[in-house]
Amino acid sequence: MSDIKEHSSLANFAPGPARISTEVLVKAQSELLSLDHTGISPLEMSHRSAQFDNINNEAEANLRELLDIPPNYKVIFMQGGGHGQFAAIPLNLLPTGGEADYIVSGTWSQKAFNEGKKFGKINLAAQPDPFTSIPPQESWKISEKSSYLYYCANETIHGVEFSFVPQHPSGVVVADVSSNFLSQPIDVSKFGILYAGAQKNVGPSGLTVVIVREDLIGNQKPNCPAILNYKLFADARSLYNTPPTFNIYLANLVFRWIKEKGGLAAMRDLSVRKSSLLYDIIGNSGGFYRCPVDPACRSKMNVVFRVAGGDVGVEKRFLTEAAGRGLVSLAGHRSVGGIRASLYNSVTVEDTEKLAGFMKEFMEKEQ
Repeated sequence: MSDIKEHSSLANFAPGPARISTEVLVKAQSELLSLDHTGISPLEMSHRSAQFDNINNEAEANLRELLDIPPNYKVIFMQGGGHGQFAAIPLNLLPTGGEADYIVSGTWSQKAFNEGKKFGKINLAAQPDPFTSIPPQESWKISEKSSYLYYCANETIHGVEFSFVPQHPSGVVVADVSSNFLSQPIDVSKFGILYAGAQKNVGPSGLTVVIVREDLIGNQKPNCPAILNYKLFADARSLYNTPPTFNIYLANLVFRWIKEKGGLAAMRDLSVRKSSLLYDIIGNSGGFYRCPVDPACRSKMNVVFRVAGGDVGVEKRFLTEAAGRGLVSLAGHRSVGGIRASLYNSVTVEDTEKLAGFMKEFMEKEQ
C-alpha cells in the first residue's frame, strides 16, 4: 500500500517515458505473476498463444472504438519509435523519383525531415525561426508533385501544437501524434497515416502505434527493410516478428482506463483545464514567467516557460524547490533549457493545481 501511495502522491511531469495512471499500474501489478489465473505472467506470454491473441485483438478493438477508426484503416503495433517511422514513412510512401512536403516546426519534425532526405526528394514546405509559431498555410511552399505532407502535431521540446489538420493536394497527410495521441478526439479520415510512440499517453516506451489507410499499403520501396514494411505487418496483424507483448498488454489497460474515464472528449476537457491553469499563471505573472510560444499554437501537452527572464540560477532554484514539494521532472529539454511541464492524460488536475500553487508561491518569494 505504501508503494501505491508514493506513486499517486508524486506529481511526475516527465516528457516521456511519462506517468502511467496508478490505477493501470495496480491492475498490471495484480496480474504480473498470473494473468487470468493461468500461472503465466504477461511478461512470459508467447506471442503465438491464444491468450496474447485475445489481448492483441482487444487492444486494437479498444483503440478503434476510442478513435472511431474507419474500417479502411489498418492498426499496426510496431517497434522503433518515432525514429523508426522517420524512415518507414518515405520507404513505404515515396515512389522512385517522387517527392514529399514536410513542415518543420520543431526538433522532431526536423529529425524526420533529415531522415527522409536519405530516401528521396523532401521539400521544406515551411519552417518558422525560431520554433515558436506555425506559419499560416497560405505561406507554405507546397509541390503539386508531392506524394504526401508530413508534420508533427505536437512538438514536445518547443511546446508547439497544431490546432488544425493541414490539407494537401495529394490527399495524403502524415502526422506524428506521439505526444498528443489520445488527448482529444481526432478525425482519422483526414489522414493517410497517424503514428505515435507509446511513451507519452499509451504506456511504456517500446511500442509504436501506426494507423494507415489501406490504399497506402503495398507501395514500399524494394529496399524497404522488413521490420519497417507496413504490408508485412498489416498482413500479419502486427505479428510479423515477436512484438512487444507486455507493452501491448499495458497499452490495452490504458485504453480501457481512458474509456472508463469518459473517452477522448473527457481527456480533451482535462487537457484544456490543466494547461489553462499554468498558462493563466504565466500570463498574469507580469513577465516573471514567460512562454515564448505564440498563444495560437501553445501546446496543451507540454507547457514550456522561462523563469525570471531565463536566469539559470533562479530556474535551478525553481526546480530544486519544486522537487522538494514532490513536483518532479520539470526541467526543459537540454537543447533549450528552462522549464517544461508535460501534462499527459495520467497527470491529474490535482497534480497540476499543486504545480500552479507552487509557481505562485515561488514568484511571490522571488519578486
